[in-house]
Amino acid sequence: MYILGFDIGGTKCAAVTAKVNGGEITLLSKKQIPTDCTVKPCVMLQRLMELADSILTANPDLIGVSCGGPLDSQKGIILGPPNLPGWDYVEIVNILEERYSAPVKLQNDANACAVAEWKFGAAKGYDNVVFLTFGTGLGAGIILDGKLYCGTNGNAGEVGHIRLADDGPVGFGKRGSFEGFCSGGGIAQLGYKLALQSIENGVYPLYFPRNSNKEEITAKAIAEAALKGDATAIEVYKISGEYLGRGLSLIIDILNPEVIVIGSIFTRSKNLLWQYAKRVIEDEALIESASCCKVLPAKLSENIGDYAAVATALL
Repeated sequence: MYILGFDIGGTKCAAVTAKVNGGEITLLSKKQIPTDCTVKPCVMLQRLMELADSILTANPDLIGVSCGGPLDSQKGIILGPPNLPGWDYVEIVNILEERYSAPVKLQNDANACAVAEWKFGAAKGYDNVVFLTFGTGLGAGIILDGKLYCGTNGNAGEVGHIRLADDGPVGFGKRGSFEGFCSGGGIAQLGYKLALQSIENGVYPLYFPRNSNKEEITAKAIAEAALKGDATAIEVYKISGEYLGRGLSLIIDILNPEVIVIGSIFTRSKNLLWQYAKRVIEDEALIESASCCKVLPAKLSENIGDYAAVATALL
């Protein structure tokens, strides 16, 4: 089966082709362009379709589109994602079906990544799966009894909005949220707060040297400092890890999954997070549910967006 996938994001858009045979996938080609939000969505989509045309060797059998929400997957409409200003009612499925005369499926990026890891990655072979993005933000895709679960109006999986503490870093517009503690932006906020406390005691963390500014603090910089033994950086990841454990405990208790797959920052920094998360899960989650749930880093790594777009076509 010859599949065309589109991965649409606020920074870049990509077109990818793949061949799927049973449960095996082969990525064939890919091209990407910067996302230009200064032009109308129809102009950007035209560029993206021209990009796809340049890598297609035949008409696709199926087409998948992975895009940040909100969107209406059933009607095939993008509904104004915050990272795509101006994309307020884009009937992308109709546009692509008219162009290529092939069935098109649209799914939000967290769900698409969940399906990708379920069909081709770390969760292959399981029926009850939760995928957590743990990147710029924190969202989840949920597979229940072998089916993608989207909820009543497509909003299932917004675990980043759960409040885990009365106070804490802001994520998903809520202080102390799961996303606040477990996202790139949240870790940076934690890093800044703890850096100021450290400086009051006369110690500048490695990730925040003299004369630097708040905007220079990133989850990556803090992780690099932690790996070099910086005490403040280690404490930042300890806090994030503990709240990751709290959030995972809720997911384990409520959904009783076989496996939770976590991407992005967790994939790169599991050694800084997992020992603390594991300890909290052991204390807080139901033993019967925790004992049958694995927590794994995403297997598809930096190519997950490509696989996600292709996997969406197979829904």
